[in-house]
Amino acid sequence: MELEKFYYDNKTVKNFTVATIFWGVVAFLVGITIALQLVMPELNGGISWLTFGRIRAIHTSAAIFAFAGNALFAGIYYSMQRLLKTRMASDLLSKLHFWGWQLVIVSAALTLFMGISTSKEYAEHEWPIDILIALVWVIFGINMIWTILKRRERHLYVAIWFYIATFITVAVLHIFNNLELPVSLWKSYSVYAGVQDALVQWWYGHNAVAFFLTTPFLGIMYYFIPKAVNRPVYSYRLSIIHFWALIFIYIWAGPHHLLYSALPDWAQSLGVVFSIMLIAPSWGGMINGLLTLRGAWDRVRDSAVLKFFVIAVTAYGMATFEGPLLSTKTMNSIAHFTDWIPAHVHVGTLGWNGFLIFGMIYYMLPKIYKTSLYSEKLANMHFWIGTLGILFWALPMYISGFTQSLMWKEFNPDGTLAYGFLETVVQLKYFFMLRAFGGILYLVGMILLVVNVIKTVSTGKLVADEEAEAPALQGEYKEHKGEHWHRWIERKPVQMTILATVAILIGGIVEIIPTIAIKSNIPEIKSVRPYTALELEGRDLYIREGCNACHSQLIRPFRSEVMRYDRQDQMYSLPGEFVYDRSFLWGSKRTGPDLAREGGKQNNAWHYNHMWNPDAVSQGSIMPRYPWLFSLEGNDATLDVSLTKAKLEAMQTLGVPYSNEYIENWEQELNAQAKIIADDLNKSEDIDVNQNEEIVALIAYLQRLGTDVKKSAEIAEK
Repeated sequence: MELEKFYYDNKTVKNFTVATIFWGVVAFLVGITIALQLVMPELNGGISWLTFGRIRAIHTSAAIFAFAGNALFAGIYYSMQRLLKTRMASDLLSKLHFWGWQLVIVSAALTLFMGISTSKEYAEHEWPIDILIALVWVIFGINMIWTILKRRERHLYVAIWFYIATFITVAVLHIFNNLELPVSLWKSYSVYAGVQDALVQWWYGHNAVAFFLTTPFLGIMYYFIPKAVNRPVYSYRLSIIHFWALIFIYIWAGPHHLLYSALPDWAQSLGVVFSIMLIAPSWGGMINGLLTLRGAWDRVRDSAVLKFFVIAVTAYGMATFEGPLLSTKTMNSIAHFTDWIPAHVHVGTLGWNGFLIFGMIYYMLPKIYKTSLYSEKLANMHFWIGTLGILFWALPMYISGFTQSLMWKEFNPDGTLAYGFLETVVQLKYFFMLRAFGGILYLVGMILLVVNVIKTVSTGKLVADEEAEAPALQGEYKEHKGEHWHRWIERKPVQMTILATVAILIGGIVEIIPTIAIKSNIPEIKSVRPYTALELEGRDLYIREGCNACHSQLIRPFRSEVMRYDRQDQMYSLPGEFVYDRSFLWGSKRTGPDLAREGGKQNNAWHYNHMWNPDAVSQGSIMPRYPWLFSLEGNDATLDVSLTKAKLEAMQTLGVPYSNEYIENWEQELNAQAKIIADDLNKSEDIDVNQNEEIVALIAYLQRLGTDVKKSAEIAEK
């Protein structure tokens, strides 16, 4: 059989690997910065773009899309060419993909620094960046599918299955979650509102973890672990069950992020059931990965690459057991909104993604540079320091989460709450310090990797075009007697893509369509009215500063929560009160108290002083100061109302019942409300405020929160 000569593209692999290392250092540095700000909020230096609410989103974007994103592309480009016995279909598309992705990362970071955000978890980027992401992702997909179609290997290996599912599902998730109506170049509003927006967002958010941080890395696991030990994957049949069960079940699990919320109960129940079912395929994948190492455990002691892979797969197993556990209503009632959730998430990101990436880099780079790893000892040091970093990060946060939940729910014998919210925050500072120390250890390990990589590549030379040869595909394939039925679909990439698409669409259609299409799922509350022009501007300021990163706006139907946040009316959050919230702001973490019923709890002067210096108003607070919202000390904090009319018109287009008359007279309405608040503030001797300052708009929004529902309760009582 005649062999065809061709060349693997290692330059693109190298580019993505270098980007992975660079952005990894950046992501970890930003993570340490925000961890330290929870202990010393003054570390932002009074600079708006360095404050916690803004750079927290930069940290998550950098960790997910920059560090993990570049790594998955490096792993896919390296493994796919070798599994398909062909070069990537288009060098041009590979270059466009690489530089386009770096443009996405840089533009996302710059806009988030500036406070340009949609507030959606893991999807904070505004619409021009969303379009750019979609375009770059399509470029990647075209290059991948084209490469599969021109392959020299007839059967698609399991890693390729996971890559195909990743491309299809992330495209669907990204497009549907980011449907928005632009107001200007850097401002838009979601086409979904309230409960609907929450469901679509967590359908996206959970499955972004599933199909961006899990399925492609499982493909990488299925390639690199067998290669590292020079053994076949443990079980072919188990890999089939793992793949199809995982992609079908995972897509249903998103609603478990919204348990005890205003989401309809049937959707919550579906999320719980399918989340528990996820244990089976997830652990099937873990077992397949670990048992591939059977007979090679003696080599793990000496090989840093294998150590990283073993802990990565183990962390995957731990996280995928804990996830379904947390999706049960009992455990969710304890853990949700606490530090337990970040602990769970970081076992996955630092252990599963991080360590798999490190092992991949240590294995892959010496091969494309035709040299050996500079220092196995240095790599082992990285492993042990990184492992300690994970432990120091996660364990204090587990304890912190338990502490928070127990204190939040503690009652005195007379039926009153035992602790104020601030008292719980004060108890957590030492845990936050230990978490920051864990992050520093993890970064030190990353720096050791940087040194090792620089030394390694300096002793070799990149083989940009690596020569290889393989026979061309010959004619029609004839099935062998006793051949497994799944081998047919492995020869049919188009059919496999269609079947994978159907598998991931079923769950989304069943959960999302009824919630959006059936109006009765969101019962109307007649007293709920749209935000005024000033309140809408204040809400956009709230989003700009990332306040939803620390404050939830969702009271669950627990006695402890309704007593803490809405004692007067004993009202938990109802679906109908969020119908004008685009985007929804239920949050995922309570570092500060819930604000769903904040309106009227404090006077205007309290909010003014609290935003100027939180610790002076609430001693022990770890909330940063926001001096840029005030026209004081030479700062110009004039509220920008150049887009106010366009915002109101966009909301009207989306179905918010603003009258044409109100939109025409928006400026008079805004100024009238601002004047009332400013006049009230100026009654205080130590306050001198202009009605056009940003702080006035923010106070207007905060004082509105929950007041519509209180009015509804008063009407019902009468």
